[in-house]
Amino acid sequence: APSSLPFPPCPGFPRTLGQAKALDGICQLDLVISLNIPFETLKDRLSARWVHPASGRVYNMDFNPPHVQGVDDLTGEPLVQREDDRPEAVAARLRKYKDAAKPVIELYKSRGILYSFSGTETNKIWPYVYTLLSSRIPPVLPDEEH
Repeated sequence: APSSLPFPPCPGFPRTLGQAKALDGICQLDLVISLNIPFETLKDRLSARWVHPASGRVYNMDFNPPHVQGVDDLTGEPLVQREDDRPEAVAARLRKYKDAAKPVIELYKSRGILYSFSGTETNKIWPYVYTLLSSRIPPVLPDEEH
């Protein structure tokens, strides 16, 4: 659902050409959406992520911070930043993802089923994605309307 929150900073599926080929074996895609988000935006968002280890609750210091800096809202226990969320690690992860995803993007582009959208916030890009999906997927009607 649309919101004013930024995109979740996690790549979708398939992420590699091997995964794309495996997916071909079980279904035929007719629409693939690629969200192009600037590298620095992704790096900043991922680097701002902190977690409460015991519960798995996730905070983002930019758009979903804890009430008290550095501690979980419910328990008051310290939050930690995962090693792979530190800025240097995030940059390396994003470079690796981009290299792995490039052939996947090219594959779907060559098939004519890739639709790309660029932006940094859900509420600004969602209307375009929604319009595309609405034009390709029939609406779901409640049971009483069938």
